[in-house]
Amino acid sequence: ASLPWGNSMADLSANVTMARKGLANMAITACFAGPLFNILVGCGAGFGVLRNVTQNEFNYVTLTPAINTGFLFCFINCGMLLVSGLVINKGVIPAGHGYFALALYFVYIFTSLLLQFLS
Repeated sequence: ASLPWGNSMADLSANVTMARKGLANMAITACFAGPLFNILVGCGAGFGVLRNVTQNEFNYVTLTPAINTGFLFCFINCGMLLVSGLVINKGVIPAGHGYFALALYFVYIFTSLLLQFLS
C-alpha cells in the first residue's frame, strides 16, 4: 500500500509547484498524463516481454476479487464526483466531496484487507 503513495508524492510535489508558478493548466494535465503514461508504458512493456518469453499470441488476464473491488470503488468515486459536481452543484465540486473521497478510500482499504486475509 505504500508504493502507490511513494510513487505519487513526487508527482504531487511537481504539480503543486507548477500550479504555484502560474502553470495551472500544465499541472492539471500532468495529473492525468503522468499516471496514464505509467499505465500504458508499464502494461505495454510488461505484456511485450511476456509475449516474447511465452511465445503466446494471446495471454488471458483474470481479475481477482481485490482488483474488482478497486474498480468498484473507483466507479463509485467517479460517479459521486459527476453527480455532486455536475448535476447537483452545476459544475462546482464541493469541498465536502474530498471528505467523502477520503472516507471511501478508507472503506476501500478496509475491504481490500478483508478480501486479502479472508481468501
